[in-house]
Amino acid sequence: MQQVNALRDETSSFPCREDTLASHRRAVERVITSARERLCEPISLHDMSRVAYLSTFHFNRVFHQITGLPPAKFISAMRLDEAKRLLLNTNRSITDICFEVGYNSLSTFTRRFTQRVGLGPREFRYLAERITPVSVESLCAHYSELTERAALSPSVEGFVDFARACEGPIFVGLFRTQIPQSRPVGGALLASPGAFRIGYVPDGIYHLLAAALPRLADTLGYLLPDSASLLVGTGKGPVIVREGRASERFVISLRPMSLTDPPLLVSLPFLLANSLK
Repeated sequence: MQQVNALRDETSSFPCREDTLASHRRAVERVITSARERLCEPISLHDMSRVAYLSTFHFNRVFHQITGLPPAKFISAMRLDEAKRLLLNTNRSITDICFEVGYNSLSTFTRRFTQRVGLGPREFRYLAERITPVSVESLCAHYSELTERAALSPSVEGFVDFARACEGPIFVGLFRTQIPQSRPVGGALLASPGAFRIGYVPDGIYHLLAAALPRLADTLGYLLPDSASLLVGTGKGPVIVREGRASERFVISLRPMSLTDPPLLVSLPFLLANSLK
């Protein structure tokens, strides 16, 4: 009888946990939406916890659990993502953009942008002026050839899974951090969901991310992907490479990007080529 009661109590707690998780997700989404509207202003942990209606300590833990990042790092990624948008869609100076996204120092902004995006602000804007839709198709074909060469002695292998066919290219990147920032240490390009192989990378601990873009008519969509049409996925757990090989194969399931996913800061497909050379 005690076992039956214990099982009933355990079963009845499932909806409670699901409700709590849904409540936490809504709280985090409120904070992200609020922060997006005031990126030019300082946003403290206390400010965010008030929007979430949670204690500061509890909010910090919940935010990290939902997004995979501490609040400050997530907001920083949002600022740089907005800076990318302003660089491509306006003629404002880099100094003006720096202040508009909440930085007080141009040198700090330039350093962070370069570290996280993989290109400096000026290079990023210049790239958009140089690349054409035709050259993007040519680049993708070239990357596919490089991917095949690199896969002759792969360090990491796996499978990108999605129920339907994808219209545009699928980029698989191997990163040193849990979010796609800076230059990937290795990568592959796929025309459709399926097996991927990443060529030799040094021994270490990495993280896999896949991003599927729709077929685009202009290059801005590659440099600044629209989250509404972007499919993303991550490998479960870290990728441990020892003696030039990962000990297991990884499955990455693609899904629509959500509000609580960190912005895709890296500039695909252009940075991926550097990791395949």
